Amino acid sequence: MSQLIECVPNFSEGNDMGIIKQITNEIESVDGVKLLNVDPGKATNRTVVTFVGNPQAVIDAAYLAIKKASELIDMSKHKGEHPRMGATDVCPLIPIAGISMEQTAEYAKKLAEHVGKQLNIAVYLYEAAQKNKERSNLSVIRAGEYEGFFKKIKLPEWKPDFGPNEHNVKAGSTVIGARDFLVAYNINLNTTSTRRANAIAFDVREAGRVKREGNPVTGKIVTDANGNPVNIPGTLKSVKAIGWYIEEYGVAQISMNLTNINITPVHIAFDEVCKKATERGIRVTGSELVGLIPLKALLDAGTYFLQKQNRSTGVSESELIKIAVKSLGLDELAPFKPEERIIEYLLKDESKARLIKMSLTEFADETASESPAPGGGSISAYIGALGISLGTMVANLSSHKPGWDERWKEFSDWAEKGQYFKNELLKMVDEDTNAFNKIMTAFGLPKTTDEEKKARTAAIQDATKYATEVPFKVMQLCYESMEVIKAMAEVGNPNSVTDAGVGALCARSAVMGAFLNVKINAAGLTDKAFSENLIAQGNVIEEKTKALETAILKIVNDKI
Repeated sequence: MSQLIECVPNFSEGNDMGIIKQITNEIESVDGVKLLNVDPGKATNRTVVTFVGNPQAVIDAAYLAIKKASELIDMSKHKGEHPRMGATDVCPLIPIAGISMEQTAEYAKKLAEHVGKQLNIAVYLYEAAQKNKERSNLSVIRAGEYEGFFKKIKLPEWKPDFGPNEHNVKAGSTVIGARDFLVAYNINLNTTSTRRANAIAFDVREAGRVKREGNPVTGKIVTDANGNPVNIPGTLKSVKAIGWYIEEYGVAQISMNLTNINITPVHIAFDEVCKKATERGIRVTGSELVGLIPLKALLDAGTYFLQKQNRSTGVSESELIKIAVKSLGLDELAPFKPEERIIEYLLKDESKARLIKMSLTEFADETASESPAPGGGSISAYIGALGISLGTMVANLSSHKPGWDERWKEFSDWAEKGQYFKNELLKMVDEDTNAFNKIMTAFGLPKTTDEEKKARTAAIQDATKYATEVPFKVMQLCYESMEVIKAMAEVGNPNSVTDAGVGALCARSAVMGAFLNVKINAAGLTDKAFSENLIAQGNVIEEKTKALETAILKIVNDKI
């Protein structure tokens, strides 16, 4: 797997889009990186930029962006709601694929050293890039902010990791490090009180609040045996939070950094803030995502809120996202566009999913054209997807059937299985055509020299082998999907039993159609042991499929 890291620099400018554009232009000038998101905030006077790429390209782009920000942003004149210490306030690197956190941390150090030496900016390492754990926390490093750093930087314990021992008047100082994926998330309140918002933030954040005698605000601070303040922990692990007032929106917010969404997911943070706000007579009205979010976070949120309603979670990806957005109120302050906010969607290679993006008419027209692809393999995969879609529909209808309320979880589980098979088979629609195109590409390789001929032959065999594996995968998926279809014929909503029957017919046709492709492609393989084994397995799947179809149709006809 190729190495891929994400970079999320925060620049201390959120109002002048001309300045922001000059900074992002520097990022986009580097080959090997892709700019994913630019998220300016007027009240915070801060812009969060997200881009990804191979490690060296990313740190090259980050350096150019930090350089441009130091030229354009004057921190001596900066005002904003968010804590900050420099023109590029913080620049984290996040491992995404094919690279460890340790390796990512080394790239962070390399970037930090370059910035310190070449730009004359003091740089502090944080999180995984910082060995000294007493100064690895961003909020601890940034304490005092821009104004306080002129004195702080002179303290022996706050000597920068790289760069001069001076706080740059114009550019300030910068924090660079490596960390896990962090979700920046703000929750909106029906109050304008920063103090009340802060109280809720202290209730939930992991660090909690300082324990006091008597009055929790003005009482004497309780200390331990060593004289250190005693803290009352908050209710959420891996969560940092503060309260603030956003003049742009006219409301107070809980501003949160969810540092490990496997420990505290977005939906749990939201619900806990709702609970604590209610206890203080305040209502949560919605929330706001800053930057990007992993797809799984929203799918988990959608699933969570459907489960709370005792509704089937076996719905489409787009429906889960819609439920998550509405439940979290992510569209309260501005439209929420999943294609611009979900990291996987921004990285998706649409050229590999061309067919399933077509309308039904476009797909039929493309199939009927003079082009040899899509062919029988893609059509078989699509028939299989339609078959299990019918089975999934019966499961979802059954979960909502009046009088069957106590069985919603049973049918929700079946619907989730159905959605899995549907999604996998839809991928195979394009993958079968992609496999065919690989064969065509291999045949088009040069064959002048003996070495070229050898390489061409090997490429043709590799592509042909893959072209047998794809339809064989379709066979397996379709056969396995019939478990859902059979169950829905047996115990699902009886009014939809014929839909299950049609689903079984589709699955059987898909298995037999895909097997034809397996056999014709396997015939061109020189690895006869492989092809014979695949054909033998295919024969077994085909016979089992026919028998299962017969059993399902008997159930259907008996009920009719």
